[in-house]
Amino acid sequence: MTFKAPDSLAEQIAHHLAERIIRGDLKPGERIQEQKVTLALNVSRGSVREALLILERRHLIAILPRRGAHVTELTEHKVRSLCTLMGEMYILLGNSVATGWQQQSEMAPFLQIQQRLESAYQGQDIRAFVEDSFNVMRAAYPFANNPYLQETVENLQPAMSRAYYLALDQRKASMSEYLALFEQLLAAVLARDLAQIRRVLTAYGQRSSDLVVSALADA
Repeated sequence: MTFKAPDSLAEQIAHHLAERIIRGDLKPGERIQEQKVTLALNVSRGSVREALLILERRHLIAILPRRGAHVTELTEHKVRSLCTLMGEMYILLGNSVATGWQQQSEMAPFLQIQQRLESAYQGQDIRAFVEDSFNVMRAAYPFANNPYLQETVENLQPAMSRAYYLALDQRKASMSEYLALFEQLLAAVLARDLAQIRRVLTAYGQRSSDLVVSALADA
């Protein structure tokens, strides 16, 4: 049994604000005022300030002197840089699973996620689809057993979710492409084919960045 302490109040506030940024309720460049958040959520100003620092670390906001906290802008350069970096970390995780699994039962969490992704696609549930897409990497953490990799991925995940959500919100049909790539990835992991894992995840990163950049242009 693994003990998990409940999230701190600051983490809960950060999660609430992150969800609003990811869904686009809070727009790029929009200011997040500490006092308004404090009153809206009935929490202390210190907790809100701590939450904003968490969001800054996760690249969802920028805190500027005398200007306060603002939602970060999405640009083509940022999107492509993020997708390239995340792609390499996904490859590390994929390789860890491929070289680490011993019994077929260890792959059960990934197969369950695949089923949930298919259900989310059938129901056109973007939020569930994005959430489970990132549950794939979390299922891979125990195989990698690398706290630095895990921390880095977790800090970048909200920014990636934001980009992912934007792309799928405008192009729901693209979910089928991601499902096909995930099926290829699972096959490569089961075959312990590290070269194919790199090919699939490189294609995933390239397709993701192309979709987001196209969505940004449309917006």
